[in-house]
Amino acid sequence: MAKTVSGALVIKILCRYFCFFVVSQRGSHVKLRNEVGQQVITTIVPLHRELSLGTFRGILELARVDEMDFRNKL
Repeated sequence: MAKTVSGALVIKILCRYFCFFVVSQRGSHVKLRNEVGQQVITTIVPLHRELSLGTFRGILELARVDEMDFRNKL
């Protein structure tokens, strides 16, 4: 398994490379959105120091981002 990532790093990469933007934050959870054409993609990212592998993959699944594409941006 590759290195673990933080919630802040996931947000930074999704915004910088995958056209997401921050919509809102409630507590330690940040809502991100990507409006591609008529398609709206929303994902929630917890601001934890380390995201578990399942949480990380769940975020990417909701964001419709391939894990290898994401890891190439690290």
